[in-house]
Amino acid sequence: MKPTFYSTLLGLFFTSILFAQEMGPDLVLTPRDSIVKSAWVFGIGLNAVDDSGDDFDELLSFNNQWNIVPFPSRLNFGRIFANGFTVEAIATYNKYKEGKEIDQVFLTEDINYYGLDSRVTYSLNKLWGGSKWFDPYLGGGVGYTDANNVGRGTWNGVFGFRFWFSDRFGVDINSMGKWAMNRDKATNHLQHGVSGLYRFGINKGLTRKGEEKLAMIREFEAEQKRVNDSIAAVKQAEEEARLLAEELAKKEAERLAAQEAARKEAERKAAIEKEIRDYGNIYFAFNSSYLNNDSKVILDKVAGFMERNPSVKLRITSHTDARGAESYNQWLSDRRVTRTVDYLIDKGVSEGRLESQGLGESHLANECDDHTSCPEEKHKENRRSEFLVIEL
Repeated sequence: MKPTFYSTLLGLFFTSILFAQEMGPDLVLTPRDSIVKSAWVFGIGLNAVDDSGDDFDELLSFNNQWNIVPFPSRLNFGRIFANGFTVEAIATYNKYKEGKEIDQVFLTEDINYYGLDSRVTYSLNKLWGGSKWFDPYLGGGVGYTDANNVGRGTWNGVFGFRFWFSDRFGVDINSMGKWAMNRDKATNHLQHGVSGLYRFGINKGLTRKGEEKLAMIREFEAEQKRVNDSIAAVKQAEEEARLLAEELAKKEAERLAAQEAARKEAERKAAIEKEIRDYGNIYFAFNSSYLNNDSKVILDKVAGFMERNPSVKLRITSHTDARGAESYNQWLSDRRVTRTVDYLIDKGVSEGRLESQGLGESHLANECDDHTSCPEEKHKENRRSEFLVIEL
């Protein structure tokens, strides 16, 4: 493995450690990071009406100006949307008590109050990514109110707070101003409400902090994947380099082995061919195909050689000198090669390992042809059988 592999691997390892330390130990989504994004909401509670007619004077004059009944008098039902808006319908009942100040007049009898309103509110948490339990809101809407025995349509403006104790349960505290659409028949008034809330059909998501954390987690995972992919790529490259080196080493070993085998085979072949050459040729008397004792000694050695080397095949050629007719010399060389092969077969050499041919006077070993006068010793060199290794 090359040093560059170690340095690359260590660099990637420390990069991943530093990145993980930078993210901190809190890089885990928890239930605190989730928030209800949308749901249906139902509420039941109380309402208080301030219809004194003095607009915003003595807002907290509970005894003189606020009207409350001692039982649940407010129902609301609506839908919370993921974009921060809530649409609700609200029904309220109340009672103006004898002695209370209504429209700057003190009542001499009890009078019922009925309200049916619709409103759209917007969660201010959407503006600053506030907490999941404290949910202030602003809104407006329209409604119809029958109060002090006078019915009127109203324009409504509302400000309130929702406090969520869990994903399902909470409390809504709000104040709503109701402005009569026809001031000739009725005056404006304030209605305060407090309701216990229940959410159902909930769809959850992440808080802004949770979304930021999720983005950091995904960034961290992407970085981890990049690091892991880089490490895997380095390991793969190193593994490929190792396999390539092994393959090259294997091929080199095979080449050297083949080279060594060829060398040994060449040496063996050279040794075998040398051994055959060292035995020499066998020679025949003039005009004869019979084997003499010297020839038989050589053929016995050749037979022993063939027994020691069972894969060897020989080519045996027999020749004559140039004296006499060419056709006769061809016949004589055929006789000589036949007697040579038959002797070896008698000594146990398989016929299939012997290839033979009579060549007459066509392959003289010296210059003694029909036009050259030579002594007997020179002619004897041509009356021969030769051995050639043709297969190892």
